[in-house]
Amino acid sequence: MSLDNLRIFPWVAAAVFALAAGLWRPRRLHWTALGSVLLFAALNAGAGIYILNHFGDPRWSGGEQPLSAPSFAGTPVVGEFLAPLDSALNSVVGGVNEFLAFKHALPVALDFLAVSGWGLLVSFPLAVLAAGISFAMARRRAAEFGKYRATVDRLEDELEQIKRQISLMNPVNTP
Repeated sequence: MSLDNLRIFPWVAAAVFALAAGLWRPRRLHWTALGSVLLFAALNAGAGIYILNHFGDPRWSGGEQPLSAPSFAGTPVVGEFLAPLDSALNSVVGGVNEFLAFKHALPVALDFLAVSGWGLLVSFPLAVLAAGISFAMARRRAAEFGKYRATVDRLEDELEQIKRQISLMNPVNTP
C-alpha cells in the first residue's frame, strides 16, 4: 500500500463504518459518530506504529538511495590485510543507513500519530454529547413508561370497579 493510500485508508474506513452502522442502527447515530471517530484515530495510530516498526521500507525514504561502503579488499598489496576493515565499515554504513531510514520514517509516522491525536481530541466532546443524548433518551423512555404504568393502574382500578358492580347486580343465591 502506498503512502497516499495509507493516508486515505483511515478516512474511507471511518466513513464506511459510519454509513453502515448509521443505516443499521439509525437511532444511535450519536454512538456511531463516536465509534467512527475512534476508529479513525485507531487506524491512524496503527499506521504510525506500522511505519515505526517498518522504518526501513523505501516508501518512507522519499527516494533517497542508501549509502554503500567502499571495499578495501581489492586494494593491491595490502588488500588482504584490509578485509576485516571492510566488514567493520559495512557494519557502520549499515547502522548509518538504519539511522537515516528512521530519520525519514519518523516525520511520516508522527504525522499519522498527530492526526490520531486530533481524532482523540474530537472524540472527547463527542463522547460527552453521546452520553448526554443517551441520558436524555433514557429519561424520556422512563417518563413514557411511567405514563403507561399510570394508565395501566387506572385501567386496573376501573376493571375492579366494573367487577364489583357486576357482582352487586347478580347476587349469588346462597342457601
